[in-house]
Amino acid sequence: MDEEDDNKLKKCRKKRLSGADRRKRLLRLKCCVQNYDWGVIGCNSQVARLFLLNSGCCSLDPRECYAEFWIGTHKSGPSFVVFGRDNNAGAAFGSKPLSLKDWISVDPGAVLGDKVARKWGGDLPFLFKVLSIEKALSIQAHPDKDLARSLNQAQPSIYKDDNHKPEMALALTGFEALCGFISSKELKVVLSSVPEIVELVQCADAEKFSHESEQDGKEKVKQLFESIFSQIMSSNKGIVREAICKLKRRLSLEKKKRQLSAKEQLILRLEGQYPADVGILAAFFLNYVELKPGEALYVGPNEPHAYISGECIECMATSDNVVRAGLTSKKRDVQALLSMLNYKQGFPEILQGVSLNEYTRKYAPPFDEFEVDRCILPQAASVSFPSVPGPSLFLVMSGKGTIVTGYSEEITFQEGEVLFVPAYMEVSITAAAIELHMYRAGVNNRFFGDL
Repeated sequence: MDEEDDNKLKKCRKKRLSGADRRKRLLRLKCCVQNYDWGVIGCNSQVARLFLLNSGCCSLDPRECYAEFWIGTHKSGPSFVVFGRDNNAGAAFGSKPLSLKDWISVDPGAVLGDKVARKWGGDLPFLFKVLSIEKALSIQAHPDKDLARSLNQAQPSIYKDDNHKPEMALALTGFEALCGFISSKELKVVLSSVPEIVELVQCADAEKFSHESEQDGKEKVKQLFESIFSQIMSSNKGIVREAICKLKRRLSLEKKKRQLSAKEQLILRLEGQYPADVGILAAFFLNYVELKPGEALYVGPNEPHAYISGECIECMATSDNVVRAGLTSKKRDVQALLSMLNYKQGFPEILQGVSLNEYTRKYAPPFDEFEVDRCILPQAASVSFPSVPGPSLFLVMSGKGTIVTGYSEEITFQEGEVLFVPAYMEVSITAAAIELHMYRAGVNNRFFGDL
């Protein structure tokens, strides 16, 4: 397509899609998949199943890892508008697909709501995902806004946007993660029971920490904690390899004599996935979290974490910035990670969700950009989602149903479908003859003043 034709297409889009009708339009979306090597292989992956149903593809590659299903406007995995029931993205406008971002950009205020558009422009402020995890993700953290801007300017090929990335993981299955630093009391236990850690740390620091108390000053304890963790992460690869070899040998022997702790069992699993990786030792410093389906945890900027296994709904600010330091074959930036961490200690808050009605629970982390609703409807049951001054995305995990808007538009949908609901649109959803399981992502109500 030449430049003249492209300009004509843009004018055609604006002419046919602008105006108040845009506020009344509920959209189906065709979404993107990411095939990272930590993902679940082939049809065993929830991500693969959703992608197959959503895309209209005939088959999956049984050898491929299907890791993430992306819904949103991020340039690394944009969603496209579907016209008709044939999954033809952009068919109404010729051969060029129409992205959700294109649709929004014509009149952001009408689609996103004026307050959201003023704050975040023509982008959705949140990115909605499903993750299928077979192998641990990296020890990582996401930068705050100031650091994100600096990283994006310095290394735009690696840090591809200038936004922060607070996030929340809502378990679909049993889900494991490492999240946040353990308490000082727990670190004292590590220093007294894991000699392989102590060997990598200056004796003076280990000795001081073992005898420190909260009365000695939180800042002093924090500095010692930071020093010990930094020494581990900055250790020579050969020394790390030797320490992990000793650790594996010791735990393998002790396994024959006693039941290993959950953290020790995890350490051996991580060693099997990432031999000689410093992230194995870093795991001793992080909280080991096990979520049940329906439980969630959230991660703020500059907080260390690593998702270990399971499947989850994930929602975050629209960004793909990750600073990695262990358990990965990708580029690491250990010094950047060590300098950005807030070294906050303590077990993360686990969200159970707040009941909105008998079928729906809301998960609202302390971030303006997003919240998630989990809705499980029995057969033939109905539920309403009231009008809100921001956009929503609905993901159908299983089942079938109908959705009726406040403008009397009615459509049927089924598992794998993704629906975009513009601001100020009330919708009513009814399950068909089977249970309906779906998730909604939207701007956090706290941004609008707790509607």
